[in-house]
Amino acid sequence: MASWARKLEVPRTSEFNRWINYDIRPIEAARRTWGYLTFHNYWLLVNTNISTYLTGSALIPLGLTWWQALICIVLGNLLAMMFVILNSLPGAYYNVGFPVVNRMVWGMWGSQFVIWNRIFLSLVWYGFTAWIGGECVYVMLQSWDPNLEEHIPNHMPADTGMTTASFVSYIIFSVLSLPVIWIRPHKLNGFFYFASSVTIVFFLVLLIWALATMGPSGFGDTITNSTDIPQTGGPDSVAWLMVYGVISTIGSIAAGILNQNDYARFAAAPKHAVTGQALPFPIYGIVCSVIGILVTAATQDRLGGEAVWNPPTLLSQLITQDPSPGTRAAVFFAGLALVVSQIGVNVPGNALSGGFDLAATFPRYINIRRGAYMTAVLSVIVNPWRLVNTATTFLTVLSSYSVFLGPMTGLMVASYLVVSKRKINVDDLYRGDRTSIYWYTAGFNWRAAVAWTVGFAPLLPGFIAAVNTSATVSAGATEIYYMSYLYGFCASGIVFVLLHRVFPAPSLDAFVRNGMSAAGTRMLYREKWDDVGYEDGVVIEGADKHVDVEVDAVDVERKG
Repeated sequence: MASWARKLEVPRTSEFNRWINYDIRPIEAARRTWGYLTFHNYWLLVNTNISTYLTGSALIPLGLTWWQALICIVLGNLLAMMFVILNSLPGAYYNVGFPVVNRMVWGMWGSQFVIWNRIFLSLVWYGFTAWIGGECVYVMLQSWDPNLEEHIPNHMPADTGMTTASFVSYIIFSVLSLPVIWIRPHKLNGFFYFASSVTIVFFLVLLIWALATMGPSGFGDTITNSTDIPQTGGPDSVAWLMVYGVISTIGSIAAGILNQNDYARFAAAPKHAVTGQALPFPIYGIVCSVIGILVTAATQDRLGGEAVWNPPTLLSQLITQDPSPGTRAAVFFAGLALVVSQIGVNVPGNALSGGFDLAATFPRYINIRRGAYMTAVLSVIVNPWRLVNTATTFLTVLSSYSVFLGPMTGLMVASYLVVSKRKINVDDLYRGDRTSIYWYTAGFNWRAAVAWTVGFAPLLPGFIAAVNTSATVSAGATEIYYMSYLYGFCASGIVFVLLHRVFPAPSLDAFVRNGMSAAGTRMLYREKWDDVGYEDGVVIEGADKHVDVEVDAVDVERKG
């Protein structure tokens, strides 16, 4: 058994350090390949896809008008962009990923709590996105055979909400994604260029087609300027529903905000991680949501008055209405573009996220590739076909878990910017004993647990009511839940800082107060960890150095 276990170990895992392998170490210069365009293309893919397109389907059915929904979308994306940049700073400057940064926040063992939460989300989001990708494959198959359901006998129980044909399409999409998962993160640039080009062209062509063929009837009632909901006066008013709309927009990307350090660490320079996200993130998030509203409204009348939000469903109905060769050819290429788009968001955004986290949890046996493939295979256990039922369910799935993610993100930002004053002892992030300044108490930072609890506990009644619609809570509980992400982010961050001020961690406090500036600290650890580089787990230059070095702080400042 020991012999087989050794064969399963990933290459170049340090024999004397159980907390590190080459995929979770600080990224050396050879793998820092993400420039401005790479971040631009990454966020184009993450924010221009079917999930973002459906944002309006979660807001307008609440009773908001199209322009009220648009205000929510704009404000939500701008706030989310701010959180993304703030939470990507440790990765951009120290080249360490999300699971490693959380060792600084929660302690060496305490960080496992946050990491396993993110692994769970990777499974949910991968399965959810893969199922929608399967719907795109379905319309491609339907374009070949309009009577697809008749030729693939259905053996699925009715309560599953799917047919054998749709499940086969889901499997096909999942198989098509596997080769892309093999690509190393620092080599994704070429795929990003291809997938982002296909994606943006498709959505623009879809918009042009919808508007150009709308006909004299114009937009359906999806676009309306009036609402019967009172403007103010409680959680069912327009004012509070717009607050909820803003927070749900943030909640839809909350998981991506939480682990953004996993991608920022590949930045060629810190400025690329900042400028490469500041504009593309909100622009594409807003544009894709607006395209979804306009296309749905422009096609509503031609589909019998039904507002069809889901693009694969729209394409499928077009074939049903007109199975001519021209329509079927157009639908086939539209479905193909959507498949590329869904792979473009699912692999980097979900498969690799799971890969990073599993590699940090089991560094001796799992690297990014193994972890990403495990995420893809295990995602089927979340029953993704049950996550896509109605617009209301979609909204709940997107936003409710941000109750827990907002406080976690607030802790990370507060820890880096305020408690640690932008100084990280990178060596100690990989030292799993009491000699690490991030060991705290038996490997756990109790301050983080207390601050996180303060951030999410008041939101639980509203969260339960959102998940279980039969439950009733007070108006006040609902209103604070409507502000969940902002409240959790701010409350947990503030309490975390106060606890570190009142009950400081001696070793961490001494490191933060030493004579070296944040810039000098970054230079020290970047130069040290750049001494060794890896390519697929094999050392390509220098030597494997994971030991402490004594450096004169004044000398480092002079070099800086």
